[in-house]
Amino acid sequence: MTDALIFYTNPMSRGRIVRWMLEELGIPYRTELLDYGEAMKSPEYLAINPMGKVPAILHGGTIVTESAAICAYLADAFPDAGLAPTPQSRGAYYRWLFFAAGPLEAALMNRSMGVEPDARQRIQVGCGDYASVMDTLARALVGGSFIADERFTAADVYVGSQIGWGLQSGMIEERELFRDYWVRVSDRDAYRRAAALDDEAMNAAH
Repeated sequence: MTDALIFYTNPMSRGRIVRWMLEELGIPYRTELLDYGEAMKSPEYLAINPMGKVPAILHGGTIVTESAAICAYLADAFPDAGLAPTPQSRGAYYRWLFFAAGPLEAALMNRSMGVEPDARQRIQVGCGDYASVMDTLARALVGGSFIADERFTAADVYVGSQIGWGLQSGMIEERELFRDYWVRVSDRDAYRRAAALDDEAMNAAH
C-alpha cells in the first residue's frame, strides 16, 4: 500500500507510540504537529478525530485513531515489515495488545489520579485492581523475549511503550521483568529515531 500517510501528533502524547511504529515500518509519512487547545479542536482536525485528540493517521482515504488500533492497522497495511504474526498465531498478539490498551492503561490512569476501586467496583471494571494487572503483565513476560511471539511485533511497540512510560513516571512498579523487557524492546534503531524526532519537536516548541 503506497497511499500517502499523514501522521497527526504532539510530541507530548501517545503519538510517541505511533511514531515508533512508523519508524519500525520504514515508510515515508508526513507529520502534522498539533498544539493542545485550538489546533486539536479545529473543525479541520475534528473531521479526522471528533474526540479532538492525537494521535491519528490518514492513510489514503482511511482514518485510524487510538494508538493500539493504529499499530494493529499499520502492521497489517505494511506486512513486509513483519510486525504482525501470521493469522494462525495472532491469539497472544491481540490479547496483549488490547490488554495493554484496556486493563493496563485503565489501571495506570486510575493510579495516576489516586483512584483505587473497592471490592465491589473491581468486579465491575475491566481492569480489576492495580495489583492484579501488574501480576498478569509480569506473568506474560516470564520465559520469553517478546510479549506475543518469538520475534518483535507491533504488540511490543505498544506494550513496551506503556511499560517504558510507566517505569519512567513511577506508575508501574519496579520489577526486574518489566525493566529487562523495556531495555530489550527499546534497544532498536527505530525507537531511537522516533525518540529523537519527538524530542526535537518538543524542544522546538519551547
